[in-house]
Amino acid sequence: MTRIDLTVHKDRLQRTLGRIREQGIIIPTLAQQRDPSLVPDEIKQRLKKIGLWEVHPLNLFRITWHNQPVEEGGLFGGVNYLEFPSSLTGVDARIVALVGKWFPCGVHKVGAAFGCLVPRLVTGQFDPTTQKAVWPSTGNYCRGGAYDSRLLGCKSIAILPEGMSRERFDWLQEIADEVIATPGTESNVKEIFDKCWELKRSGQDLMIFNQFEEMGNYLWHYSITGPALAELFNTVKHDNSRLAGFCSATGSAGTIAAGDYLKQQFPNSKIVASEALQCPTLLNNGFGAHRIEGIGDKHVPWVHNVKNTDFVTAIDDNAVVNLARLFNEPAGRKHLLNSGVDEQTVNQLDLLGFSSISNLLSAIKLAKHHELSSKDVVVTVLTDSMELYGSRLEEMRAESGKYDEKAAIADDARYLKGERTDNMQELGYWDRKRIHNLKYYTWVEQQGRTYEEIQAQWNDDDYWTEVQAQAPEIDKLIEAFNAEAAVKLK
Repeated sequence: MTRIDLTVHKDRLQRTLGRIREQGIIIPTLAQQRDPSLVPDEIKQRLKKIGLWEVHPLNLFRITWHNQPVEEGGLFGGVNYLEFPSSLTGVDARIVALVGKWFPCGVHKVGAAFGCLVPRLVTGQFDPTTQKAVWPSTGNYCRGGAYDSRLLGCKSIAILPEGMSRERFDWLQEIADEVIATPGTESNVKEIFDKCWELKRSGQDLMIFNQFEEMGNYLWHYSITGPALAELFNTVKHDNSRLAGFCSATGSAGTIAAGDYLKQQFPNSKIVASEALQCPTLLNNGFGAHRIEGIGDKHVPWVHNVKNTDFVTAIDDNAVVNLARLFNEPAGRKHLLNSGVDEQTVNQLDLLGFSSISNLLSAIKLAKHHELSSKDVVVTVLTDSMELYGSRLEEMRAESGKYDEKAAIADDARYLKGERTDNMQELGYWDRKRIHNLKYYTWVEQQGRTYEEIQAQWNDDDYWTEVQAQAPEIDKLIEAFNAEAAVKLK
């Protein structure tokens, strides 16, 4: 099925409305998350007294790129972004990124979880009074899902690989009702899917919100992240600026859906899909394990519109983990300051988690490959921050010792200024089709999709635009749901 199923189940819907009233929840529309100026003033006044990470129903309205960058009492403003100067990147092109830290939970994946959950909630397809919500993830998505579930007062099961950072597990133990650690690390997605099938066969009353195949994930990023990136470009552009491209790790392929929106607004821009060199699935039909946490590999997500992807690039995870030290260790920051990077930028480098560093390197690759100039702007996303990777720094210190000036100089020269255009491919028609066809082995052979569906994704010009057009329809359902729930603010 192409479109998101919006069939209303009236019996379940009544029970869901009862739970919503009990929990005091008002659901924001996609339009309000895209443009928080549409949020009622009464809600904004209450948000001033609520912390950004607080488990509070009104924080659903903070699932937006427009939160003020403070942990307490902030409201809304322009998009949060960080521009990386040439003194850091070594390229003339301007590289600018949306900042994901200033979402509830500190990760933008809370938006993807919202996008998957809400259509089923407002139609009565998901009943929070009886069903458990299952959130399969390689790290951040299950955080957002567990957070949303706690607001609803429903049971949640978070699934993520056992090799993810300690910070993720510590937080989930406080929020989720059950945390399942599957074998492996970021690239072991099949093991997550296998656990989902095991849960399905267990006889429990549950609903699995699989971000890798849920079109709600695609639609949320198309409708929210895409316009935020367009706003970012319009904020930083000069009279002669041009949007050269958008770079994103594939992961669940939700975030990269923002590129579909950007291409409609800026037809000459390029979409760059990024993955780990140690597991080059898209680039080389490869496999392996890597340390760029949260991006997932060894398959092509169902929601990835491969036909619209222009480049694939692979990033060495050694570059990512070593640059994490350069950006966050005192000796690393001192070197960057001494090499001419401004203090304001250096002091904000902890806004980049591991996959964010990977996205930055992908943008540098694109700039070098196309010999981009200062007229060109490349946009990307900082999906999370170093708050989720402090334990990784501790592990690296224990393994490699103290980080000093010599290591900082070497890492800057090798992994940042020395980033090259190898392990990168500009995709032609048959390259794209090769990648698209890889979906067959996961989704048709293993996960129950049909041959006709996978063919429709490639051949039907309306396949993706039909989903994109559903945002107003979902907003109408949300508005009707809120009206019937008639929740009064306290």
